[in-house]
Amino acid sequence: MAATNPGCVKQPDQDSESSMQSTADMTAFVQNLLVQMKTRFQAMSEGIVSKIDEMGSKIDELEQSIQDLNADMEGASKSKPEDDKPSDEPV
Repeated sequence: MAATNPGCVKQPDQDSESSMQSTADMTAFVQNLLVQMKTRFQAMSEGIVSKIDEMGSKIDELEQSIQDLNADMEGASKSKPEDDKPSDEPV
């Protein structure tokens, strides 16, 4: 006396369609997530490279300033010894 109710029992085709739809949804979700991650990673990478370039420029400017200061000090030290020599004249 077992009666079957076709409205309550899922057909095997419905399970596989539901499973395929779920898999497709999950695949689309993961692909979208990967695209978002790639976009954010690219933006962060570009920002980092930009900051590195900026720091490189600042380092170059600093090195040039140091070279200029050294040149000024060498020029000043070459003219100073003549001024610093004790004179034989009485004060």
